Amino acid sequence: MSPFLAGVLQLLALIAALALAYRPLGDYMARVYSSDQHLRVEKWIYKGIGANPNAEMRWPAYLRGVLAFSAVSVLFLYVLQRVQGSLPGSLGFSSIDPDQAFNTAASFVSNTNWQSYYGEQAMGHVVQTGGLAVQNFLSAAVGIAVAVALVRGFARSRTGELGNFWADMVRGVVRILLPLSVIAAIVLVACGAIQNFSGIHSVGQFMGGSQEWNGGAVASQEAIKEVGTNGGGYFNANSAHPFENPNAFANLFEIFLILLIPFALTRTFGRMVGSLRQGYAILATMATIWVGFICLMWWTEFAHHGPAFEIAGGAMEGKEARFGIGASSIFSISTTLTSTGAVDSFHSSNTGLGGGLNLLGMQLGEIAPGGTGSGLYGMLIMGVIAVFIAGLMVGRTPEYLGKKIGTREIKFAACYILITPALVLIFTAAAMALPTPGNSMTNSGAHGFSEILYAYTSGANNNGSAFAGLNADTQWFNTTIGIVMLLGRFLPMVFVLALAGSLAEQQPVPATAGTLRTEKPLFTGLLVGAILIITGLTYFPALALGPLAEGLAS
Repeated sequence: MSPFLAGVLQLLALIAALALAYRPLGDYMARVYSSDQHLRVEKWIYKGIGANPNAEMRWPAYLRGVLAFSAVSVLFLYVLQRVQGSLPGSLGFSSIDPDQAFNTAASFVSNTNWQSYYGEQAMGHVVQTGGLAVQNFLSAAVGIAVAVALVRGFARSRTGELGNFWADMVRGVVRILLPLSVIAAIVLVACGAIQNFSGIHSVGQFMGGSQEWNGGAVASQEAIKEVGTNGGGYFNANSAHPFENPNAFANLFEIFLILLIPFALTRTFGRMVGSLRQGYAILATMATIWVGFICLMWWTEFAHHGPAFEIAGGAMEGKEARFGIGASSIFSISTTLTSTGAVDSFHSSNTGLGGGLNLLGMQLGEIAPGGTGSGLYGMLIMGVIAVFIAGLMVGRTPEYLGKKIGTREIKFAACYILITPALVLIFTAAAMALPTPGNSMTNSGAHGFSEILYAYTSGANNNGSAFAGLNADTQWFNTTIGIVMLLGRFLPMVFVLALAGSLAEQQPVPATAGTLRTEKPLFTGLLVGAILIITGLTYFPALALGPLAEGLAS
């Protein structure tokens, strides 16, 4: 069987598995966030944190809950790393330096999971399981909660109430993320992923010296890393490491986990707004971009010219022989079109255009299908922009799901789409202009520029993957990327929740002959076009200096 055919068959199997899970999971999540009943364990949690889960919140109160909870999480994770050397189960590792501790705390709380350290050489069991793994659950639940708040904004009328953040967050962990992660961890252990609390031990001689590895609760962390679209690896090699990703089936299963919740949330959206066809339209948009990017990645990686590449069956540098070009391309596109950041190959080793596709996937806003929650609310924001463009073309006030998109709403949407590009481009320009940050680049020229651009794109879009050639463990990159991750996560949420509150206050307007039917293929095409054009106009100059220049020169 040819490598290309193997990749196609894996893609078809993945689509079939996602299709089977789409309806039951999407409907289940809609019931979770629409129910007024609380489980006993949830009541204990509410009592412990002093929250009233039945109190409805307007958008400022909901936002305060998100920001306060996240701020406490950053502080807790920072302190935990700073005192690691005094904790049991630290495996002899010292406490983390202040700049790296800040970067890691910001990374895991913002659902980015960017890592400027070697996981197996820096973090002990307590920090890995009690700090990083816990934040994998909590940050993903926060993202889903904000998405659900925006959906309620479309679904409700003549009220500014968006639900209760504490109830939404707790339910996301207890009823969705935890059960899925338990099942996923069992599957990964059965595939060969390790799950233990062993210490550091020698595994034999390697190039004249001994090689040592430490164990850990890897399978459980790998499960929530993918289910919650987090991405932080227990080991530096991430999902290319056999302890995390043992074989080809586990690799395909991990891709399935990455895409599961983001795709299924489109049905949750359709169910909660009372129109499943609206959810299908969003799903079609996400799927079109996702499949299109995979096909383009196959084209760049399989068809790269040169006798060495032809003998290898494609550009195999930086890729696992266990997975090959086909599966590695599906994984890299899925991880950069979501906010996951897990990698089973090294994106810096992709062809010039292949690396550019990974960059562009993040720069779209990671909305196809995006992260847990963040993909849905990002796509809905783009839907607001698309109907506004359609309204300009026909000369009437745009409407989306019966809500008018007026001056106030479009300002919120415009601010949302401007924040991330501003962070990426400003900090990339600063790093290239200053003398010290450039010393961290392994490569010069277009590829070196791509390393810097990729780092800030990954941080601002809360992805977490890296171009691998950049030494980001410096005070400059730890601090600036940490700031970018926090701003890129929480500033957009301000405008998402403000938009949700504005929409919830409106009274629905009836559809007329001039209303754009947002459940039709025409709207899907308009939405895809708006996403690509807006991103292209924003990032094309930067992409032309990096991956496009490298790709055209090769």
